[in-house]
Amino acid sequence: MNALTPGYRSSMIKYIVIALGVIGLDVLIFISLAKYEGQIQHANFIDALYWVVSTSTTVGYGDIVLISRPGKVFAMFVQISGILIVFGILITFVITPWFQKTMVAPLPIKAPVGISDHIIICGYNQLVKTLVDELNEQDMAFLIIENDEEMIRKLMQKQLPCMYGIASEGNVLKHANITSAHFVIANRSDEENAHIVLTARNICNVKIVAIVEEAANIKYLKYAGADRVVSPKLVLGRVIGRKAMDPYLGALAGAIEFFEGISIVEFPIYPESILVGGTLKDAGIKEKTGVNVIGIRKGGSLTFDVGPETILKGNSVLLATGKTEQLSKLKELIH
Repeated sequence: MNALTPGYRSSMIKYIVIALGVIGLDVLIFISLAKYEGQIQHANFIDALYWVVSTSTTVGYGDIVLISRPGKVFAMFVQISGILIVFGILITFVITPWFQKTMVAPLPIKAPVGISDHIIICGYNQLVKTLVDELNEQDMAFLIIENDEEMIRKLMQKQLPCMYGIASEGNVLKHANITSAHFVIANRSDEENAHIVLTARNICNVKIVAIVEEAANIKYLKYAGADRVVSPKLVLGRVIGRKAMDPYLGALAGAIEFFEGISIVEFPIYPESILVGGTLKDAGIKEKTGVNVIGIRKGGSLTFDVGPETILKGNSVLLATGKTEQLSKLKELIH
């Protein structure tokens, strides 16, 4: 568990508050017992706190001792509770996190041995998830580079080939076997992508595809050396434009090739569709057609944050990718 997470801090604060509460209660009881035994000289806060701390940590110097039966029973209680508190803190917040940190599997920092003619994907998100699904179906080799440790561990759990590192650094790309790669996909921010393209181009003459967030930056990525620059927003705009010019065109007439063999198409969900009101999971689009839904437009606002629980409404427009035959199946399903 990461010591910086809110849940961890909350647990630690609760534990410390409980420990301080127990110590405070022990101090008050000691003062009462000291008065009961006639040890008035020790019936003060400093002596009481000193006795509680030395007893609960099992140090027990013996210079202050409770001699009555209630006092002895209380001393045993303080010793036992002290062990639980001290060792509880050590085990919970020191020893266990240390073991978790040292025993966790190391992050991969190099490409799998023997990988070649592969696609290097710099940055993982919903768009790349769709691409990865297609690459797996086509049995094409690929390698994902991510600088997010948590994301890398999730990819490792999914058994996806990945490595940890900053893709704009030359040694990271070399460790990804860029010289033998089929091509590179830069899928970070526009600024990061520019650095990735420049670094990759300085290493070798590999084909580079850059994903751009803002269409205005397309020319800069091309200047940096990208062979092809793709803008999801621009692609969607072209699809909408084509359909606006001729609303009677078939859904696949507006298809735009996004990657080799993979097209992107906009599919409106009509108010009378049986899919309205259900979720993407309920629609079973992936299972029935093989198509990946990478975005959804509602009321003119486009979002790529889609998941199984995304609700489909009558004014929703799906942005889907896949092969021609897969997209045709989705057209039939929606209509």
